[in-house]
Amino acid sequence: MTYKILLGSALALTMSVLGSATLADYPEKPVSFIVPWPPGDLEDVLTRLIAEDFQAEYGVSAAVINKPGGGGGPFPGAIEVASAPADGYTIGSFVIGVPVMGHQIEISDLTPEKFDPLGIFLTYPFVLATSMTAPYASMAELIEYAKMDSVTLGHFGDGLAPTRVSKAFAKSAGFSWGSDAAFDMLDCNTLASGDADVINTTLQLILPCLDKVKVLASLTGERISLAPNAPTMGELNPELNISLWNGLFVRKGTPQDVRDKIVASAQKTVMGARARAVAEETGALVYWMSAKESAHQISKDIQTMERISNLLN
Repeated sequence: MTYKILLGSALALTMSVLGSATLADYPEKPVSFIVPWPPGDLEDVLTRLIAEDFQAEYGVSAAVINKPGGGGGPFPGAIEVASAPADGYTIGSFVIGVPVMGHQIEISDLTPEKFDPLGIFLTYPFVLATSMTAPYASMAELIEYAKMDSVTLGHFGDGLAPTRVSKAFAKSAGFSWGSDAAFDMLDCNTLASGDADVINTTLQLILPCLDKVKVLASLTGERISLAPNAPTMGELNPELNISLWNGLFVRKGTPQDVRDKIVASAQKTVMGARARAVAEETGALVYWMSAKESAHQISKDIQTMERISNLLN
């Protein structure tokens, strides 16, 4: 009996040591950062900086993998993270729509909630913009024009927060978009080609033609430094006051030791000089919000999106 007890204790101790060693060894193989959008926008730029620094700090390959085609769902990049083991080797770099809306718009692979935030690190300079030749130069003029003529809205997906805010604003202002369409990329070419009259995009994507477009409004908590004359949606309608952010997420159940290592490296990156330079060049807000604060922000944003959904319905 004593022998069995001793043997059991020894096995338990061995398993405990092995488990601790496994956590302590993280990362010991390549790590993937999944961005569910095409390359080039702010979340992609900053996630690449995070991956580069992670690789340099821990000595393993860290790659950014873009998974376009999400739009308003099914968010294939997010589904890949949700389907991966909860071991920290597949990390999601997600916009607000994935954790706030993904499990609420009948995407079964994301229901119930699959992710925990490690930290929010970016607020996009998200804007409504139009061509310099458009017959409206402000939101007030757009409202009056759209009551009489058809205006096409280009967006990144019907289920995403910026799109829903834009549609809710139209409804509250007494007009409707003549039509709308989802795009994987919304940039200078979208307006130049006439594919959309107004685009719901980030300032980063239209910086090359900023002198040829009109920024009508921003979907940010405060006005964007590079477009100071454009009011925020919150100024136009306080009920629609929501910012569009991006953060790092892992599968629920990922060990805390693993989370801590990812956070330590990522936080250092976003507070560093390279990330600061991106913020100054693009008008984005770059910072680090803790996991606890991020979870609270997500809870608040879910409530705001519920109000917006009620308005749309």
